[in-house]
Amino acid sequence: MRNNRRMARMSRNRVKITKMPLTSLMDVFTILVFFLLVNSGSVEIMEAPKDMALPVSKVETKPRETVVVFVGRDEILVQGKLVALVDDILDEKEGALDPITARLAELKTSVIGDSTAIVADSDEVTILADKSVPFSVIKTVMSTCTDEGYEKVSLAVIQQNSQAAAG
Repeated sequence: MRNNRRMARMSRNRVKITKMPLTSLMDVFTILVFFLLVNSGSVEIMEAPKDMALPVSKVETKPRETVVVFVGRDEILVQGKLVALVDDILDEKEGALDPITARLAELKTSVIGDSTAIVADSDEVTILADKSVPFSVIKTVMSTCTDEGYEKVSLAVIQQNSQAAAG
């Protein structure tokens, strides 16, 4: 008897767990995952290497997807691949610009996905140059890019706030 009263009391105080509608919860998470996957592919900000100091400027427009040429203190990279050394271009060594030309030509023909197709069809190039690199090197790289068919050359800068630029 005692056991039955105890069971009755426990059953009255027990919290009943209702079934959660997992279908709608899974739908929400699925939509969230697809949204994040679709929107993670659009890249708007170019990251400069940590040891590179870019000039500061007031910029109004966002950068487009283009071929990126890094001109560091010691080396030149085209789309992340080392192609030349700054000292060789300063010394005007023969054939120093040939790897840059070859890499730019390779980018025009190598298409892997959507983003590389945009870059391959583009006639634009963005140059990220360290402030300490002599302008003669940058001018030579720009000339090499235009000779290879990249007619629109942009120089990357660090975006400054509009209020700080006005002040």
